[in-house]
Amino acid sequence: MDLDVFVTAHRAEWDRLEQLLGRGRKLTGDEADELVALYQRASTHLSLIQSSAPDPVLTGRLTQLVARARATVTGTRRASWRDAARFFTTGFPAAVYRSRRWWIPTALLSTAVGALIGWWIATHPEVQGAIGAPEDLKAMTRPGGQYETYYSSHPAASFAAQVWTNNAQAAAMCLVLGAFLGIPVLYILFLNMVNVGVGIGLMASAGRLDVFLGLILPHGLLELTAVFVAAGTGLRLGWTVIDPGPRTRRTALAEQGRAALGMALGLAAVLFVSGLIEGFVTPSGLPTWARILIGIAAEAAFLVYVFVLGGRAAREGELGDVEAADRTATLPTAA
Repeated sequence: MDLDVFVTAHRAEWDRLEQLLGRGRKLTGDEADELVALYQRASTHLSLIQSSAPDPVLTGRLTQLVARARATVTGTRRASWRDAARFFTTGFPAAVYRSRRWWIPTALLSTAVGALIGWWIATHPEVQGAIGAPEDLKAMTRPGGQYETYYSSHPAASFAAQVWTNNAQAAAMCLVLGAFLGIPVLYILFLNMVNVGVGIGLMASAGRLDVFLGLILPHGLLELTAVFVAAGTGLRLGWTVIDPGPRTRRTALAEQGRAALGMALGLAAVLFVSGLIEGFVTPSGLPTWARILIGIAAEAAFLVYVFVLGGRAAREGELGDVEAADRTATLPTAA
C-alpha cells in the first residue's frame, strides 16, 4: 500500500467524520446516517493501515477517531440491576465453569501438598522443633490453646469482616498477578498450603487432628475452593500470555483479563459467605458434626451453582465476559 496515496484519497472522509463528531447531538437525520457510514469506513481504513502499512501517527489519529465515533453511534449505557442479576446468574458461574480445567487440578494438587506437609510435620519431631519451642507448640495445640481460641478471640462481626478482607485480597492477588506468567500465584498458593499443613501436622502430633478439622472444615471448604478458583484463573491468565491460541495476544488477554476482573467480584461474594461462616458458625457452640454439615452444605451449594447453572450458561455460549455490546470493537488485523 502506498500510504501517501491512501491518505490523500481518504483524508476528506476523516475530516468530515471529525467535523460531524464535533457537532455532538446537533445532527440531522441525513447527517447521522452519514456519520454511521463514515465510522464504518474509518474502521475499515484503520484495519487496512494496521495490517499493511502501520504508521504510528496515522494509526493513533484513526484509533481516536474510530473510538469517538463508536461512542457516538452506540451511545453510553448505565449499569443496572439487570446487569448485576445477569452477572451472578450466568456470567460468574459460567466463568468459573469454563476455568474448571485449571482450578480443579490446582485444588487437587494443592490439597495433596497440604496433606503431605501435614504428614511430614506430624511424623518428624525434628521438624516440629524447627517450627517452635516445645512449650510454645504445646500452648498452641492444647485444649483451649491458640488454635481453638483463634476463632473466638474477637467479636464475630469484626472477625468475619477481617477474614473476608484478608481472603478477598489473597484472591485478588492471585487474579491480578496471574499476568506475570502465573509465578506469583504459585508462591501465594504454596504459602497457603504451608499454613494449612502446619496446622494439620502440629494438631495431629498432639492427637487433636479431629478438633482441628472440626474448626477448619466449616468455613475452609468454601474458602479454599474460592482461593483455588482464583489461583486457577490466575494461572490461566498467565498461560494466555505464553499461548494466546488463535487470537491475537492483545485480544486474548483482554478477554481473559475482563473475565478475571469479574471473577474477583464474584469470589468476593463467595468469600463473604465463608467469612460469615468462620465468624459466626466455626466458634459457635454447635456440635462439631453440625458445624461441618453447614460447611459441606455451603460447598455443595457452590458446586451446584457452578456446574449446573454455570455449565448450562457456558454451553449456551456465555463467556463470563462483558456483554458483546460493551466490548471494544474487534477489527481484522490481517487480510
